[in-house]
Amino acid sequence: MELLAPAGNFKKLLYAIHYGADAVYTAGKNFSLRAQSDNLSEKELKQATEFCHSLHKKIYVAVNIFAHNSDLEDLPSYLEFLQKIKIDAIIISDPGIFLLSKKHAPEIPIHISTQANVTSWRSAEFWQNLGAKRIILARELTIAEIKKMRSKLPELELEIFVHGAMCMSYSGRCLLSSFLNKRSANRGNCTQSCRWKYNLVEETRPGEYFPIEEDKYGTYILNSKDLCLFDRLAEINRCGINSIKIEGRMKSVYYVANLTRTYKEALAFLEENKKIKGLNTLKKELDKISHRVYTEAFFDEFDASSTQNYSTSSYIRKYQFIGEIIKTEKTFAFINCKGKINLNDEIEIIFPKRANDMDLKVENLFDEEGNPISFTKPNMIFKIDLKREIPEFGIVRKKN
Repeated sequence: MELLAPAGNFKKLLYAIHYGADAVYTAGKNFSLRAQSDNLSEKELKQATEFCHSLHKKIYVAVNIFAHNSDLEDLPSYLEFLQKIKIDAIIISDPGIFLLSKKHAPEIPIHISTQANVTSWRSAEFWQNLGAKRIILARELTIAEIKKMRSKLPELELEIFVHGAMCMSYSGRCLLSSFLNKRSANRGNCTQSCRWKYNLVEETRPGEYFPIEEDKYGTYILNSKDLCLFDRLAEINRCGINSIKIEGRMKSVYYVANLTRTYKEALAFLEENKKIKGLNTLKKELDKISHRVYTEAFFDEFDASSTQNYSTSSYIRKYQFIGEIIKTEKTFAFINCKGKINLNDEIEIIFPKRANDMDLKVENLFDEEGNPISFTKPNMIFKIDLKREIPEFGIVRKKN
């Protein structure tokens, strides 16, 4: 199976590829459902495509908004640009954009977004007959439904999400953010209103807040858990899925890198027919990224009760992302700091190849000019003597 990783900006794309992704999905500055992500300029999209292809990797670009009339004017030239730089696929959910893509970028394969809510083989067949190459299936499908779809449409590529945040609404189609914050999720500006805490207010009693459950703190009635199908990879592979996808274009470089590496190694285990218990060490890495309570969601049966977390919308953070190593000079590593560390802290450094990972006690700290310091601050560059030379693309983390 192809491992497809998120790339919310050019840096994340580099880390995703170096940490093992077979393909990345990203977006330009417009027409994507993650408008708050950095995304890539046209110059960066061209550079990213050339970089991916130089390593025989693929790049897919999301053009998956639900377009309004005002969006249509600039879409043709953008689609023509994407064809010119020869990306590997366009991700589309809107039928109007589908038609525009067939007209203005006919050489680029089309992947139908999960936002199109494909939940049956007939719906998938409809898009296949129009010329779609791949369907990114709705997350509400069970494994039994996916198997039937594969048996009915053996030539159609199927992709599913296996990890990351889920939406409280059906396949992400939601107006909550529009109503409460005047920012449309369907045009890329979701404010994640579903993560907020809600109480009940009776019309004639303004200011009196009644908990929806017996809890003095209220309840997060719309807050979904995070998807994790790591334990089901063997079943997913057997049912003929072509691509597994990690959610998270707005997540950190560390999130993208560590999840990509973890799932890539798990797929290698499966290819070599190693026993599933050999994945236990890898599975521990899933708890070392920031995440909400995990769920397998609808994989076995359509049961919404297993997907919601009513007590809190907070993330579980067992490890802190300290920063990425931006350059080395002999045994010195220069780190772009995102979190605080002190002298004598225990830290870990991960690399694209797990064999290179390091655990060490911080015995020296310097600022960028080489002056000794006793602790770091976010958004500074600091350096540390690791006593040995290291590979590129190292990431520093610390247990909380």
